[in-house]
Amino acid sequence: MRKLTFAMNVSLDGYIAAPGDDLGWSVPSDELFQWWSDRVRATGTALYGRKLWETMSSHWPTAHQQPGATPAEIEFARRWRDMPKVVFSSTTSTVDWNTRLVTGDAVTEITRLKAEDGGPMDIGGATLAAVAMRDGLIDEYAIVTHPVLVGGGTPFFAALDNWVNLTLVETGTFPDGVVLTRYETRR
Repeated sequence: MRKLTFAMNVSLDGYIAAPGDDLGWSVPSDELFQWWSDRVRATGTALYGRKLWETMSSHWPTAHQQPGATPAEIEFARRWRDMPKVVFSSTTSTVDWNTRLVTGDAVTEITRLKAEDGGPMDIGGATLAAVAMRDGLIDEYAIVTHPVLVGGGTPFFAALDNWVNLTLVETGTFPDGVVLTRYETRR
């Protein structure tokens, strides 16, 4: 069974995007950027909702060609392009860069993917993660908390019908007061 992790940058008040989908508060330090790049390298398959897919695919496929691209950005872009990805959307019609589109039931497909052999999977995007969270499909939460209060926007956690008990498995810190907490779902 493959492990599914929901990993995102989060404001201290629990949002992955500020109002207007503003992500300006989550610009990573070099160390945090490297941590994210290492996650991409270790991920067997990334699962994306439409909005996060649009954000990532609008930048990373050509990031290595941008003036001033750092070696770390070039490496991340290569890793991201090469990583197998699945996009869940009923409105997107085409995807590129080692990506497959799923327009049907997300829970059915995620359950099928988890049962396959292969490396760990990451899930990103609030709407898609909420579906997986409600159905008990997420095995781990990697929360990268930034010391900022944005006051609203897109929440990291969805409203749930039942509690999800977690076990703390790792903590860490990054520059600028950013804190990593990783939790496994207690089954």
